[in-house]
Amino acid sequence: MDEVCEGKDFSFPKQEEKVLEFWSKVKAFETQLELTKDKPEYIFYDGPPFATGLPHYGHILAGTIKDIVTRYQSMTGHHVTRRFGWDCHGLPVENEIDKKLGIKKREDVIKMGIDKYNEECRSIVTRYVSEWEKVITRTGRWIDFKNDYKTMDRNFMESVWWVFAQLFEKGLVYKGFKVMPYSTGCKTPLSNFEAGQNYQDVPDPEIMMTFPVIGDPHNASFVAWTTTPWTLPSNLALCVNANFTYVKVRNKYSGKIYIIAESRLSALPKDKPKEAVVNGSVGAPKKANVKSKESSGGKTENVLDSFEVLEKFPGSSLVGKKYEPLFGYFIELSDTAFRVVSDNYVTDDSGTGIVHCAPAFGEDDFRVCIENHILNKDNLTVAVDDDGCFTEKITDFSGCYIKDADKDIIEAVKAKGRLVKQGTFTHSYPFCWRSGTPLIYRAVPSWFVKVELLKEKLLENNKQTYWVPDFVKDKRFHNWLENARDWAISRSRFWGTPLPLWISEDEKEIIVIDSVAKLEKLSGVKVFDLHRHNIDHITIQSESGRVLRRVDDVFDCWFESGSMPYAYIHYPFENIELFEKNFPGHFVAEGLDQTRGWFYTLMVLATALFGKPAFRNLICNGLVLAEDGKKMSKSLKNYPPPMEVVDDYGADALRLYLINSPVVRAEPLRFKKEGVYGVVRDVFLPWYNAYRFLVQNAKRLEVEGLAPFIPIDHATLQKSSNVLDQWINSATQSLIHFVKQEMNAYRLYTVVPYLLKFLDNLTNIYVRFNRKRLKGRTGEEDCRTALSTLYNVLLLSCKVMAPFTPFFTEVLFQNMRKACNGLEESIHYCSFPEEEGERDERIEQSVSRMMTIIDLARNIRERNNKPLKTPLREMVIVHPDVNFLDDIAGKLREYVLEELNIRSLVPCNDTLKYASLRAEPDFSILGKRLGKSMGIVAKEVKAMSQESILSFESAGEVVIANHCLKLTDIKILRDFKRPDGMTEEEIDAAGDTDVLVILDLHPDESLLEAGAAREIVNRIQKLRKKIALEPTDMVEVYFESLDGDKNLSQRVLHSQASYIRDAIGSQLLSHSLMPAHAVVLGEERFHGISGMSFGIILARPTVMFNSKAILPLFQGNKKYAHNLETYLLSRDNSNLKSEFQNGNGKIIVDSIEEQPSVSLVLGIGSFCCVSDVSKLFSGKASWHGSMFIGPSIFY
Repeated sequence: MDEVCEGKDFSFPKQEEKVLEFWSKVKAFETQLELTKDKPEYIFYDGPPFATGLPHYGHILAGTIKDIVTRYQSMTGHHVTRRFGWDCHGLPVENEIDKKLGIKKREDVIKMGIDKYNEECRSIVTRYVSEWEKVITRTGRWIDFKNDYKTMDRNFMESVWWVFAQLFEKGLVYKGFKVMPYSTGCKTPLSNFEAGQNYQDVPDPEIMMTFPVIGDPHNASFVAWTTTPWTLPSNLALCVNANFTYVKVRNKYSGKIYIIAESRLSALPKDKPKEAVVNGSVGAPKKANVKSKESSGGKTENVLDSFEVLEKFPGSSLVGKKYEPLFGYFIELSDTAFRVVSDNYVTDDSGTGIVHCAPAFGEDDFRVCIENHILNKDNLTVAVDDDGCFTEKITDFSGCYIKDADKDIIEAVKAKGRLVKQGTFTHSYPFCWRSGTPLIYRAVPSWFVKVELLKEKLLENNKQTYWVPDFVKDKRFHNWLENARDWAISRSRFWGTPLPLWISEDEKEIIVIDSVAKLEKLSGVKVFDLHRHNIDHITIQSESGRVLRRVDDVFDCWFESGSMPYAYIHYPFENIELFEKNFPGHFVAEGLDQTRGWFYTLMVLATALFGKPAFRNLICNGLVLAEDGKKMSKSLKNYPPPMEVVDDYGADALRLYLINSPVVRAEPLRFKKEGVYGVVRDVFLPWYNAYRFLVQNAKRLEVEGLAPFIPIDHATLQKSSNVLDQWINSATQSLIHFVKQEMNAYRLYTVVPYLLKFLDNLTNIYVRFNRKRLKGRTGEEDCRTALSTLYNVLLLSCKVMAPFTPFFTEVLFQNMRKACNGLEESIHYCSFPEEEGERDERIEQSVSRMMTIIDLARNIRERNNKPLKTPLREMVIVHPDVNFLDDIAGKLREYVLEELNIRSLVPCNDTLKYASLRAEPDFSILGKRLGKSMGIVAKEVKAMSQESILSFESAGEVVIANHCLKLTDIKILRDFKRPDGMTEEEIDAAGDTDVLVILDLHPDESLLEAGAAREIVNRIQKLRKKIALEPTDMVEVYFESLDGDKNLSQRVLHSQASYIRDAIGSQLLSHSLMPAHAVVLGEERFHGISGMSFGIILARPTVMFNSKAILPLFQGNKKYAHNLETYLLSRDNSNLKSEFQNGNGKIIVDSIEEQPSVSLVLGIGSFCCVSDVSKLFSGKASWHGSMFIGPSIFY
């Protein structure tokens, strides 16, 4: 493996760009597809976005989810075709062209020519394709752009025709009139799910007006209310609720008599009596609530001061009564219109309890008027044109835009003496999601799919699908299907897939075209493109001799995207076997808004065509919002550009940030750039440092002249006797098991936290507690076992993480594969790891508890101001599980004691010796489950005795108030009982619901030297860090006592020599041994540390000479001896040491010009380092950094 840089110098974004170059060079995606071509197919449907805008975080999020799932499926033995798709038709494109060309009305398009208009649309469809490809590729998603599909391609459109023809043949298509949300800005009806995409709170005019009752003895008038005055010219009926009580009231001051719902009487304006004449002027009565800015609601207080109730009657008694219309535009319908009908859609939460009905502009109005025979569909007149302007039918306002006419209509009502009240009313109102204009409801002719007929099958098919999260399927989507209405699939537009209907002028003869071949055969015209301007001129002669022409409409673009599972592979004209073997598709993923969009149209068309759902598995993500919780807005600039985040922190960090957030559970995410940085800091840097630690110590073996690092095989590693090897091997198998289980269930949001916890354990437990082994201080064999274990775990975890972080895992893999022959060229060609060997759940739990013990003990130290450098005498671990205590007191003992700097550990399974037990119910778990029984159960749980709690812990369950409670339902709390006669300063404890830790805090003189040694080591390590040394950088460490009385420091250095040597990896040398030519890297002096003052010097390893022995080699020639020493000092220390090792302690120097060669021997009497000089006199010798060299006569 090659050397790697420090984490602070590692640029994640730059490394990712190098990986992209590597993938491009080896054609990684194409190769993966080729390697898996004979594997079972995994069908993934990629919903087509519009290419008329740039990709945002929502696209990156959905793309990341799709990429993770499809990469995982490829690694688990599937062939996953991934083709990008583009939604090319519909309002987004036409709206852009309308703005560009200044098109205001439908006639403008006809005038310029549909052909020119459509080609303008075609020209912008792929405007941002290159930007999309750049962003998607840079974020690590593997998908085929070259073999993409477009909804404007002839093959795609032909399959859409086939889908429609199948529905028509099944009797699921009809033409009808329907009141639909209509965009005057885009001049087209919208589907219900489109209409719900952009609601805004806006003020609208509200007015109350009178409709005199014909033949009423009191000359009473109905009072109706509306927020759409522009609909009043089309009024044909009034609607009441038959179950409400209505009143006839007389205004005490004006004498006017009104009929209104009793519960809405307070909504009427409250007139006041005329004021008396003052100073010769007459005061007129003030008009109540004119320009009111509140809703028509109000309290009934004082209402009877203004009105006298004349009669009360049920709403049903008003049905059939005739009234005088406001306007005379529809006077020809007087025989059936202008009468009262009833329906339960009338409410009394606003208005007057009397609704004015304009059937051409309200869904309920239309239904009620048809049901009550006010008119029939054939004689419905829609007095507003496609542009939202009144037609000639409304003579007084002809050509006026409806919203602009509101004021004039109100004035007309007022002039007729029919205005009761006017003001403004703020309410939530739908706006066009494209043009931003307010929607209206307007009756339009359209072609429909009979979705209501399919409702039961749709609900049944929904049950066959698997959704994450499931509440979206069971609630939001289920409710939408349950209330599904017939789907208007046609649009009176230009740029789209034309409806394949050729029809006679009287609409009695219809031919449905299901293929290009059929059209060419019946028309005799060669067809190359299916857009309107290329086929509208084509006619077909029917068998009766009539000329059939195509209807003008095009498909709703949602019909096209819903046809995607068939059209993107040109089914049924091609790929028949591929489709029929793999339908329904395995997986789709999009945002929550698609429950009423793409997910819905997929389900409707698949159910209609095949009686099946379109997909088997679905992940639904939430919305990505700006940090302030608002929608991301370019104009507000309330979010950082995606590529800026990628360039700063890398795509992998962005991917993990998005996936490890509530947004994967269909909840909103407030995007924070610092959150992405947090992923780099908390995940990638620790992960990189563990990998770097492996590489450094593997390279160290070669530096020390040992055999290069070659990983030990996995089977042998499984037999390691080291407890942390056993633990991390088992934890890795648990990781593989868990990720497979959760990924197969598409629960990405559970996978990432588990992966992150695993990486945290790897770096903070395995690497941290194994530093001595990994650095070779426990012997070469043990070092290679530890390094191989770390290598194997990193390799397996990289494979597990590869779908999530494709770049970083590739970086690590490319270097790690150099140490092991036979690995794949890319990590993304690897199979997902299989579970090997048994998992040891006991040791995994014991290590987890060990970390809990360490955390609890640290808390005790902190609470009592006892830093880790201060050794303590004893700790007691209290737990009922004997196996766990055996592990803690046996295999794990040394790790606990060393980490906590404690001399002895005492296990105790008598839980009552040091603690009293009490039970608390877990309300978060039991609350929902027990409901009203919670209070009784909680009371009994809290009253459990010590013996009952112990029995419960042993049995694992207890029955309370007829409810069986498990260990997870009750918290067992251990309250520490301090032994008699001992104070808090002498003994303290901490615990959780599982284990109790007790520390003996007594001061002990015998531990002071150990504490002082820790302080010395701490200062050495800080100095290393201060001068930016790497962990594997070898240095000589010199100690100089600055005290007058050096006894304390000498005692510490003598008694703690072994600890200091193990901690710093070398002998701590006396300052007096430092050679004069030593290169000092850093030095620092310290005062008052554990009663000592001392200096620490770090120097580069250097050669030492026995000059008296070298001089005779050259017969006393001092110049030659000096040249030899100069030459040896110029050599790299590690390379020189390797030469001595390779020569079995001997080298020949013959490269000094004009000087005889000499043989130098490194032996017992000739030393390799300063520390060896000191070791010689203690009877020990070993290799280190500096060399003390003399000829072979020294033994």
